[in-house]
Amino acid sequence: MNLQAFDLGDAAHIATAARLWTAACGPDLAISDRFVAYNVRSTSGRVLAGQFVMRDGQPAGFVLASALVGDLLAASPETGHIDAIAVLPQAQRQGAGSALLGWAEDWLYRLGCNCFVLGASQRPFVPGVPDALATAPFFQRRGYLPNPGYGWSVDMAHDLRDYVTPPAALKAQGVIVRPAQPGDEEAMLAFLRREFPGGWRYECEEFLRAGGRISDYVLLYSERDSGRSVDGCCLVTFEDSLRPLDRFYPFQLPRPWGQLGAIGVSADRRGEGYGAALLDGGLRHLRDHGVRGCIIDWLVLVDFYAKFGFRVHRHYTMMSKRV
Repeated sequence: MNLQAFDLGDAAHIATAARLWTAACGPDLAISDRFVAYNVRSTSGRVLAGQFVMRDGQPAGFVLASALVGDLLAASPETGHIDAIAVLPQAQRQGAGSALLGWAEDWLYRLGCNCFVLGASQRPFVPGVPDALATAPFFQRRGYLPNPGYGWSVDMAHDLRDYVTPPAALKAQGVIVRPAQPGDEEAMLAFLRREFPGGWRYECEEFLRAGGRISDYVLLYSERDSGRSVDGCCLVTFEDSLRPLDRFYPFQLPRPWGQLGAIGVSADRRGEGYGAALLDGGLRHLRDHGVRGCIIDWLVLVDFYAKFGFRVHRHYTMMSKRV
């Protein structure tokens, strides 16, 4: 076996990576060429590279690794990510995965990274190691451990066809929740820069820079006189959104599919029901546009989302390695 560079601008390489991932991970975690192309597209301050492992002259697996070196608020430049690693079933247990992982670690180390994280990057394939794949022991043997204090996360799912606002969403008073409209960009970014200046702010800036649809953000406005206009926002994804929906792996759910995530409210409004009101507004927005199978991804607040009818759909182990 030998390694061959992954050309991030080559459509054939992108299609090969999608095929390899789907063959290795199965139909419940299938990905499209469009999704891979979106994930490897250049974003501000991020460096990304990859390799294929070749077996008898044909690709048998691939790895992608990245680090965000140009935005200290969004991520430490000392943290690198193994964005994706996949090996065909017939090529596993023959050293291919070890070769790919070793290359990625060496590449990240040369960038100055001393912490390697599985998944959970700025353009994630997965937030962690999917428990259904039972691959955590492979990484444990190579020095990866569950993250201290944050060793797991889940995706939750619900059919929104019969969704109704639960009592948990009725606590907040004097709030307006609506999809963002053209002209709301600066107010939304001002909120994120004030309250969530890290990854969520970075994601929004990149989303807007790439031409994402502004109404995929849902905003919460407080009628309280605070001298600011936005006190909360969340991001939703439809099947025609800029972000490919297969990132959230909704294939077991009834279609049309949708996703909701990155829910945040102002620090001085928490505990007043604003988060529940924002979540409810986002879910009603999805439902009213025909969405049935809805995923809320990469979370740990299981009890909160259960109040809205969501149930655990998929488990991940969050793993990293320090060198």
